[in-house]
This record gives sequence, structure tokens and C-alpha cells, in this order.
Amino acid sequence: MNKILVVDDAEFMRLRYRKLLSAEGFEIVEAGNGQEAVHAYEKERPDLVLMDITMPVMDGLEALKQIRALDGGARVVMSSALGQQRVVLSAIKEGAKDFLVKPFKPENVLDTVRKHLA
Repeated sequence: MNKILVVDDAEFMRLRYRKLLSAEGFEIVEAGNGQEAVHAYEKERPDLVLMDITMPVMDGLEALKQIRALDGGARVVMSSALGQQRVVLSAIKEGAKDFLVKPFKPENVLDTVRKHLA
């Protein structure tokens, strides 16, 4: 069973991901900000990270940098609302594997997850 770390400061978003991905058989670990994400990654070593960009304490870009420093092979998919193309490009430059636009369609999330876990 693949383990996915879901990182978002909005609890309802984590719940949406958890319901969708758990129903598909994935094990879910959650974090509410970038700092929690780095600690969870270090402890859990998930197979994939789904991470929001805009969060308090530590944003997703900084967390991405720290996670990639811990594990250069980390598979991280960033997510954010429409209209943040510059931030998306920064995330890709820092090693993000893909990007999901919120609000997301369940089939897009599942397709993206399956693609990066294949």
C-alpha cells in the first residue's frame, strides 16, 4: 500500500483528499503546514506528497526545498488556486513533479497520483 502525505492548512481539503485516496486503498498521513510536512516526511517517508503552496508557518515552496534536501528523490505534487502561475513555475524549478489546480476534480487527483506512483 502506498503512503501519501497530504499537506494543506485547510482541514476540509485534507478531508477531501483523505476520503478520495483512502477509498482507493492509499494510506494517508496529514500535515497542516509546511513545517509539519517536513517533520512528517522525515518520520513517515511517504511515497508521494500532495502539498498546498500557500500555508502559514512555512509555505509549500520552503517545505518542498527542505523535503528535497532530505530526499532528492522525493515525489512532491504541489496544489494551489488558479492564477498563481509564477509560484507554480518556482515549485517546478525546486523539484515539484506536478501541479494540481484547486478546486480539484477527483479524477484529476487520482490520475496524477497514479502517474507518479507508477
